[in-house]
Amino acid sequence: MEQRRLGAAGPTTAMIGLGCMGMSDFYGPADEAESIATIHAALEAGITLLDTGDFYGMGHNEMLIRQALAGRDRDRVLISVKFGALRDPAMGWNGYDSRPVALKNFLTYSLRRLGVDHIDIYRPSRLDPAVPIEETVGVLADLVQAGYIRQIGLSEVGAATLRRAAAVHPISDLQIEYSLISRGIEAEILPVCRDLGIGITAYGVLSRGLISGHWTPQSAAGGQDFRRHSPRFQGGNLDANLALVEHLRTMAARLGATPAQLAIAWVAAQGQDIVPLVGARRRDRLAEALGAQDVALPQAELDELNRIFAPGVAKGGRYNEAQLAHLDSERSGTGR
Repeated sequence: MEQRRLGAAGPTTAMIGLGCMGMSDFYGPADEAESIATIHAALEAGITLLDTGDFYGMGHNEMLIRQALAGRDRDRVLISVKFGALRDPAMGWNGYDSRPVALKNFLTYSLRRLGVDHIDIYRPSRLDPAVPIEETVGVLADLVQAGYIRQIGLSEVGAATLRRAAAVHPISDLQIEYSLISRGIEAEILPVCRDLGIGITAYGVLSRGLISGHWTPQSAAGGQDFRRHSPRFQGGNLDANLALVEHLRTMAARLGATPAQLAIAWVAAQGQDIVPLVGARRRDRLAEALGAQDVALPQAELDELNRIFAPGVAKGGRYNEAQLAHLDSERSGTGR
């Protein structure tokens, strides 16, 4: 698999990473055995970056990754962990905590759950408005020096925060949503990342399945599924967004690909400093996603995609208003 570097001073990884969140949380029940088999298939296909969060399934996702890596060479895998989100027993949300004492506590528990002596990329899941980013990055820099983490990443922060953070310590990558229908980073955040030598790990490349070609108006999101509350999956917004997917389906067929493969290939084509994270939790979906590597995108097709999926074309925000309020990346004026 093609290799890409995360940031000017960051690690090298395969061009596609595996986001493991859905194996434990947010998209309804998952099959644990199938999840582990999917991680194994990803590693065997050449994927080297596994992304998780300590709050995915309240630690379940980290323990799942530990099971999947048992007996394998840990140093052939890059483990990226987000921290700081506060949950309650009802699976609700209680804000974010990046205080130094809390940060060290989160890290200690993650190391134990993962069964490792270091984490390759460690990042706050969101900006804690009560803690200056310089303070958070300063503590993370101390942990790099101590060998507990290898790289510092950030997630969903804006351009000004990126500059302040990078002035304290090199940042390997910014994890942020980026897809054909979530292009807000192009206006300001992506140029600043490139100016500072910060890579992008792009999540939501299929917009939580919305532009995968598999979602239909009859696809029901129930229980704890995030999409029950996502504006893009509601009523008229869903109908308008699925109409866009039909354009994607037509183009994909012309190129001998699926809509999901074309959507992933578009993200990968936006720069060698961008690594798409695919959230497959089944082997068949993983196999489809990996096919994006073989999709050639001539300039004419790129131009057509950029025209059809112009910034702001999607109906509905990528999160509801309460969640958007926690996104420093949105406050920087990049659009939704």
